[in-house]
Parts: sequence; C-alpha cells; structure tokens
Amino acid sequence: MDLTTLANGQNATLVVFSFLQADCCNEQYKKAVSCLGKELEETWICQEDGAIECDGSNQPDNLASSIGDILPSVDLHWPVGGQVEARVLQDVAAQLREIAARLERSVVDQAARNLHTNVMSSPSEDWLGLLKSEVQRALMQGVVLEQLPQERVVVALSLTLVKKVCEYTPQLLRDLFNTTLQYIGHQRTH
Repeated sequence: MDLTTLANGQNATLVVFSFLQADCCNEQYKKAVSCLGKELEETWICQEDGAIECDGSNQPDNLASSIGDILPSVDLHWPVGGQVEARVLQDVAAQLREIAARLERSVVDQAARNLHTNVMSSPSEDWLGLLKSEVQRALMQGVVLEQLPQERVVVALSLTLVKKVCEYTPQLLRDLFNTTLQYIGHQRTH
C-alpha cells in the first residue's frame, strides 16, 4: 500500500470517506455518512462545472465517475480519473481497514472514549490537536504493528478513532472528517 496517494487532497478525501463508510452498522451513523457523501458530491459537481479551486487553479481532470467505482453502497458521483484510480483508492482504504482490525482493541477503545469525551467538551478548532494527542497516547500504550510502516499504523489508528467517535455521536462526522483530512495532510508533510 502506497500512502503517497494521500498527498492529493482529493484522494485523501476519497480514502477517508471509503474507510468511514465501510461496515456502517449504526443507522444514525449510516445516515450521517450518506449526507456527507452527498455534500462531497455537490462540491465535486460544482468543481466539474469549471469552478475555480480554492488555490485558484482550474480542475483539469474529468471528475465525472460513479461512486460505485469506489463502493456500491452509495450512488453518488466521485471526482476520480477513472475506474483504475477508483479501485486503487478503494484498495488503500481496504488495507487501512485491515490494519485497523489488527490494532489492540482495549487500547483503541479507550483512546476512542478519550477522544469522544475531549471532542464533546472542546471547540472544533481544538480537535486536530486532540486527535494528534490521542493517536500518540495510543501508540505509546502499545498500539504497534512492528512489521508495518509506522505511517500506515498512524493513519489507520486515526481513522479508527474518528470512526468510533462518530459511531457514538454521528453529528460530529462532518467536522471530524475535515479534522481527519487535516491530520493526514499534516502527517504527509512531517
């Protein structure tokens, strides 16, 4: 698994969304994920219509592609370069889910509870720092998969914690999704 694909903000968005969307067992959480997917689709459709990106550049790629290329559970359009790229991103998310499944459950569950408590009592601008701190604390408590690169473990752990918090409190999904994208972007630059 090559996490360099996450350096592209659009790819990171797709991978994080795919990770969070998988195995939705809580109905409220499933609804929150669906709403987030629709918001992402609307944003990408606007970009596809020739809108200028925040950095001032035109979006050059053909953004019209079905989310069915990523996961068939939601019928939305995703801005990817085609089925091959969509499958690569889906594979990255699946591999991160595999790593997440191997993490020490007791440490992860405690970290998720801590993050949930801290997020609920803090303004959203503090959430990135809270996520960073909780990931580091969990890593120090023994969430280590020595045979895997640390970067993959950190990304899988952060996605797992965010997903667990959002399963507890689905209304936090949108803001924690954005926080997670910031965290992954921060990880890629350090």
